[in-house]
Amino acid sequence: MVPKNARIRDVAREAGVSTATVSRALSNPDLLSEATREQVFAAIRSTGYRVNRAARNLRTRQAGAVLVLVPNLGNPFFSQILAGISESFGDRDTSVLIADTKDPASTGRRFVDYFLDSQIDGMICLDGGLPRDELQLLEDNDVAGRVVFACEWMQGVHLPSVRSDNVHGARLAVRHLYDLGHRKIAHITGPEDNVLTHARREGMLEERARLQLPTRDDWIIRGDFSLASGRVAGERILAMDDRPTAVFCASDQVAFGLMATLTGNGLRVPEDISVIGFDDIELSEYYVPALTTIRQDRHELGAKASSLLLERIEAGDAPASADQDPVMVDVELVVRASVAAPRN
Repeated sequence: MVPKNARIRDVAREAGVSTATVSRALSNPDLLSEATREQVFAAIRSTGYRVNRAARNLRTRQAGAVLVLVPNLGNPFFSQILAGISESFGDRDTSVLIADTKDPASTGRRFVDYFLDSQIDGMICLDGGLPRDELQLLEDNDVAGRVVFACEWMQGVHLPSVRSDNVHGARLAVRHLYDLGHRKIAHITGPEDNVLTHARREGMLEERARLQLPTRDDWIIRGDFSLASGRVAGERILAMDDRPTAVFCASDQVAFGLMATLTGNGLRVPEDISVIGFDDIELSEYYVPALTTIRQDRHELGAKASSLLLERIEAGDAPASADQDPVMVDVELVVRASVAAPRN
């Protein structure tokens, strides 16, 4: 009869091995033969044995959890990055904690406290606007070596990061519009203090210069990656006497807000004005018209950030390399129905 609360000796008895062999199967399975591993895991299933995580973490001096900082959990862009992270750590039986940095004061705690309270082994930060004093606290307490930036990063901070090739993506967008015949191309940016805004604007300006496209200050409109900023930009474009024939938006959300405003005021997309986004979130394929955009492999961003963090966690107290080149993830142009050749 199987005990109600099976212990490791019950597994050992069921498998016909020693308790040391069961422990080895759980902590270092590669040290055992395949037959022995299968024998032990079959016994674990049959007895219903559950690993005591608290005891295991105490032995290994690890918390068995990582923290992910997200700048806005309401933004659907982050869903696939979080999925990539969750799947990567799920394979290692590591819990993933998520904190929204949109209103850090509401949590009542500093991010370094998660380390100091032994609640996490490492942190992935998707927010390039992390307060500098928070980062300084991480460095002062010698835990910054277990922090990895993903998607966004902080200028002048020498911590590893995993990024999409935002500059190349912006170049692809402008070049695609140019190849279709557009010469009057506007750009709606992200928030001014965001690293993605600067990278995408840099790529856009470089490609415009290379193609010798006309530059007009009123065709570069400040946004903030949101639907609302797309609406505001659309109202500005509608009020122009000389309108652009195409608009490159710094995010898909901006593009949706823009298209809704333009079509709501009698303009047709793409017949009257073409629109291209950046991100390729799930709605892009189903919006009407379906959005041409620059695809970020968001799942890969999360998976690569997880792999990089695991390397640093497993290095233990080994000093982290100060200057590490960012890990770049390729982007690609996804052509759909929101872009066409200009009518004249």
